[in-house]
Amino acid sequence: MPIVDIFAEVEKIKQSLENLSVDDLKIEITENPELLLIDIREIQELVDRGIIPGAIHVPRGMLEFWASPASPYYRDFFQENRRIVVYCAGGGRSAFAARDLAAMGFTNVAHLETGFDGWSRSGAGIEDFASTSRWMRRPHGEET
Repeated sequence: MPIVDIFAEVEKIKQSLENLSVDDLKIEITENPELLLIDIREIQELVDRGIIPGAIHVPRGMLEFWASPASPYYRDFFQENRRIVVYCAGGGRSAFAARDLAAMGFTNVAHLETGFDGWSRSGAGIEDFASTSRWMRRPHGEET
């Protein structure tokens, strides 16, 4: 069996998702104070590039565990009927994440199709994550 073309798979998954543009997300942020905006990028991506204001970081590897009430890792900001929008850097990982949340039973899930990169390119606001994080980028070659 050949290895799956991951980009073709993302496009296939997006056919069954609500794919938001940057403008769509800006409207949702303005109009829905209960919106759960989830950043699933790696922590170093947040430190290096920032985060969309109001977003909560949920590591992609922990998403399903934090979202499941049966899990000891459950986070109570995940609610079955709450509007959830996930994003990653470019829209690939978030497509998988949105699909998986919907498969878990969350009924109002979307993803930012262009990801953080699209948000950043649009000139929309970015919150500095590094200044409030205990994580930091060490200069190349620096010993730990």
